[in-house]
Amino acid sequence: MQFDQKRREFITLLGGTAIAWPLAARAQQPMPVVGFLRSTPSAPFMHVVAAFQQGLRDEGFVEGQNVSIEYRSADNHLDRLPGLAADLVRRQVAVIVANTLAAEAAKAATQTIPIIFVTGEDPVTTGLVASLNRPSGNLTGVVFFASGHLGTKRLELLHELVPKGAIIAVLMDPSFAKELPAVEGAGRALGRQLLVIVMKGPSERELDAAFSAMAQAGVGALLVGGGPFFTSQRSTLVALAARHAIPAIYDTRDHVEAGGLMSYGTSLTGAYRQAGLYAGRILKGAKTSELPVIQPTTFELVINLKTAKALGLTVPLIMQMTADEVIE
Repeated sequence: MQFDQKRREFITLLGGTAIAWPLAARAQQPMPVVGFLRSTPSAPFMHVVAAFQQGLRDEGFVEGQNVSIEYRSADNHLDRLPGLAADLVRRQVAVIVANTLAAEAAKAATQTIPIIFVTGEDPVTTGLVASLNRPSGNLTGVVFFASGHLGTKRLELLHELVPKGAIIAVLMDPSFAKELPAVEGAGRALGRQLLVIVMKGPSERELDAAFSAMAQAGVGALLVGGGPFFTSQRSTLVALAARHAIPAIYDTRDHVEAGGLMSYGTSLTGAYRQAGLYAGRILKGAKTSELPVIQPTTFELVINLKTAKALGLTVPLIMQMTADEVIE
């Protein structure tokens, strides 16, 4: 009797231990780590970080609970990107999410860790992938605007808004000047005189010099090209445009929300949410070759009427009616 009781206690103990072992092993498994790498400062882009985190949550991954995120920013010092990318590779992150220039650095640092890029350029032309539908290697991602097409459309919107005799300045980041030929061609077709300014590098000093050149030339409007530097410096850009009383169009609504006149493009936050979804799918076992590059399908025009009034501009009613959002 006493032997049978001890035997039952021993079997119960074994059963409890058998259940506890896999639970303990599961609890000790490390969280997957995602690397989030950008060429810009981090502070102006917290909204895209939040969008990326939302995409991860939509796939079932919550930072601090079942996934860890390592954030790295080069603060517009592009020479820092290779070292930051190499650091993420040494940490053996499960996937790297990066903007264009950061993705190029990550691609040079690893051929095995999956990389999800968020870019405003054609990733085939820039060499990130060989094909949009069937990306080879370890990269895939999201394109949030088609440079040439949108640059042309922005110029057409400025053409409608400012007097025909006014010079239109085109301000370009040197790393993102590939859209320039299309914009220049559109300028010739519209019969508009363009003043093209390609900055020597991403710095506030270069921005000041660019606006000084515009003032000397008597520029009547400004088209700001794409690129993360211009987005990170949106408050400075908007302030300079206001100081010189130059109507300007930008590539993201972020500039208009900061006080800029208008923007035409796709959603940057939407692109980063999609990057979060892709990162979650990779954490679940998907391969980059199974995830085609996502291209934009919708574009939005945002107009700030308060800024227009401060500039003494009357935005045509038809333009206001076709805008996706009018800020008053």
